[in-house]
Amino acid sequence: MGFYSDVILPKLCDLSMRNERLHPYRERVIGAAEGRVLEIGVGSGLNLPFYHPAVREILALEPAPSLLAMARRVPHPGMPVSFIEASAESIPLDDGSVDTVVTTWTLCTIPQATSALAEMRRVLKPEGKLLFVEHGLSPDRGVRWWQNRLTPVWRRISGGCHLNRPIRSMIEGEGFRIDRIETGYMPGPKPMTFMYEGSARPK
Repeated sequence: MGFYSDVILPKLCDLSMRNERLHPYRERVIGAAEGRVLEIGVGSGLNLPFYHPAVREILALEPAPSLLAMARRVPHPGMPVSFIEASAESIPLDDGSVDTVVTTWTLCTIPQATSALAEMRRVLKPEGKLLFVEHGLSPDRGVRWWQNRLTPVWRRISGGCHLNRPIRSMIEGEGFRIDRIETGYMPGPKPMTFMYEGSARPK
């Protein structure tokens, strides 16, 4: 989650509508989590209220102490939550120790996103699943042109957010098989709002 979903994306939308526009994504992605769950980039904890009883434990990973402090204050379902101050490029968990990895609007800002995906695959059980919703590279040539043109400046003013990361190929390139994926624009400026939503499993 982190900077993009907590700060940048809401500013692109009408403030009175931002929760309504993002809730369906969160409900679908978080609602599919089960077992022992690792959330990558928990940010200020916006996802925590969306977890269902099928989740046995939440491991909430976030590198920013200020965001972790905010997340600790968020009401969440009656299940254990462990807050972990660490980077997604070096997850302090054992191999094959989680059932579900959740990433929501996070891969855009992780400096070494491919390394982070490799770490997610490492900590997942062989039958585990990666659940994701991310913004990224558009299939439309005109939008891609703007994404590529804007990203160098956008990164500097938006906490490292990349507008042009090819989310599907990044996930597949780090040893995952896509089970389901849906793509499309959500309301807002097209260079910032092309969404990838789905699930994947380790190959």
